[in-house]
Amino acid sequence: MDLNILIFIAVGFIAQLIDGALGMAYGVSSNTFLLSLGIPPAAASASVHMAEVFTTGVSGISHWRLGNIDKDLVKRLIIPGVLGGIAGAYILTSIPNDIIKPIVSTYLLIMGVVIVIKAIKANQEHNEVTKHISILGLVGGFFDAIGGGGWGPIVTTTLVARGKHPRYAIGSVNFSEFFVTFAESVTFVLTLSFAQYWKIILGLLLGGVVAAPLAAIVAKKLPVRALMFMVGILIIGLSIRTIYMSLT
Repeated sequence: MDLNILIFIAVGFIAQLIDGALGMAYGVSSNTFLLSLGIPPAAASASVHMAEVFTTGVSGISHWRLGNIDKDLVKRLIIPGVLGGIAGAYILTSIPNDIIKPIVSTYLLIMGVVIVIKAIKANQEHNEVTKHISILGLVGGFFDAIGGGGWGPIVTTTLVARGKHPRYAIGSVNFSEFFVTFAESVTFVLTLSFAQYWKIILGLLLGGVVAAPLAAIVAKKLPVRALMFMVGILIIGLSIRTIYMSLT
């Protein structure tokens, strides 16, 4: 098997383990790894989202069947999320690689810091706030496309912090994510040539499929906060490396 495919399988495997344990960060993790390997931002984000179309579809159906969906929340997230995702994907493919790469890496660096803060911050009680949900969806979709991930960390984290029950926040955000990811993927298909990226997409899919059953074990065995902290530090480190290499 091609060595490059093995590398991408490893990336998909690790990212799926992280996502399975934390319930988020597949896109942020895999995109950070891909950028650190020198993959252009648009190609990295496009490949991640093409692979995610399948995983988010299965995840969304599962949450729907389990009754984890807040229909009103989903309605307020989907359209803004799709519009933000399309805008982010179009901008990502329109800006030269040498300009967008340090910007995307800086965003991923910030997401790494957010994950670390969430890992060490004590749980607090909040009253549920339902204002500006559409704006949250728009921002989440935009940065999800730009950074190759971020829909879950941005939208889910914000909703839970505002007091939304984690079950319905995670379920509704996961269900909405399929539509956002699909819209972003269509935009990438229309603006990029995917012939040269099939190895990345195939590798991410294969790695994710192999890791999926193991992710549940990881989630059960490892302390979530400790894992979040390690993942956040890893993302920060890789992002700093990518920014440094982009500017030198």
